[in-house]
Amino acid sequence: MARYLSGKLGGGLVSLFMVAVLGFFLFRVMPGDPVRTMTHGAPVTAQQIAVLRERFGLDQPLWKQFLDFLGNLLRGDLGTSYTYSRPVGELILERIGPTVLLVGTATVIAVLLGLWMGSRAAWRHGEAFDKTSTSIALTLWSVPTFWLGLIVLMAFGVGVGPIPGLFPVGGISSPDTPPELLPQVLDVAHHLVLPTLTLVAVIYAEYLMVMRSSLLEEMGEDYLTTARAKGLREDLVRRRHAVPNALLPTVTLIFLRLGLVVAGAITVETVFSWPGLGLLTYEALRVPDLPLLQGIFIVLAGSVVVMNVLAELLYRVLDPRVRES
Repeated sequence: MARYLSGKLGGGLVSLFMVAVLGFFLFRVMPGDPVRTMTHGAPVTAQQIAVLRERFGLDQPLWKQFLDFLGNLLRGDLGTSYTYSRPVGELILERIGPTVLLVGTATVIAVLLGLWMGSRAAWRHGEAFDKTSTSIALTLWSVPTFWLGLIVLMAFGVGVGPIPGLFPVGGISSPDTPPELLPQVLDVAHHLVLPTLTLVAVIYAEYLMVMRSSLLEEMGEDYLTTARAKGLREDLVRRRHAVPNALLPTVTLIFLRLGLVVAGAITVETVFSWPGLGLLTYEALRVPDLPLLQGIFIVLAGSVVVMNVLAELLYRVLDPRVRES
């Protein structure tokens, strides 16, 4: 177990280092000059531009910028944003709460919905429920998130024809909401409905299809035949025996989805003006704000690496066959 744990942790550290390297060089090949973009339309001289480049460290050789970046990263310093003139770490901490609220809520609903529908679709393989549920899930899964978000926004936010809009069209709260706790919570929940609905519609199909495939593989196993021979009802055979074993592959998918907490929210947060990391990423791309983009990328990719390691460790705990290998 110690050798297995050290191997996984070592691999995770190597992956985190590669994330740091990729995070630095990836955004250096992007077109555009941050200083030129920030001063666009302003009456600045060449000397003032040179001063700005020196201030941001863009006048240094690339290898020097990279070494400074790694040194700051080891101290927990993600740099200073060009746009906001504030530490990147502070900006990420301010925006990560709304993103976790949005994607966390959507992930919980999508997991519960996908696992329930996937297990029933597999158990009724070939029937109308199986064909209908998988067709709808795959259709929604293939729809671009931003397009679906715009449709949802027009249908339930702006309103269609005589049907008025039922939900806010953007933001996380209304400025005229009373300061008491309950009205504030209800207002945030009201704003949360449409972006959550959009994310759930896109991502629940992953859990449905994985659960369906895993359960179909389990349905022909001998232990299910034994359970039926003992006189157990089909519902108990499915819930107590087949589903727990079919859940194992889904554990990895759930942890990886938690690691992708920002990637799935960039377009949704932009469409619904949700003040999270996704919207912050979009704003940083417009400059481009290199330190901010690097910081968000490292947080995103690092969370994927961490969640992947946790999933592999948990998989070993849940499945005795992995422990024996």
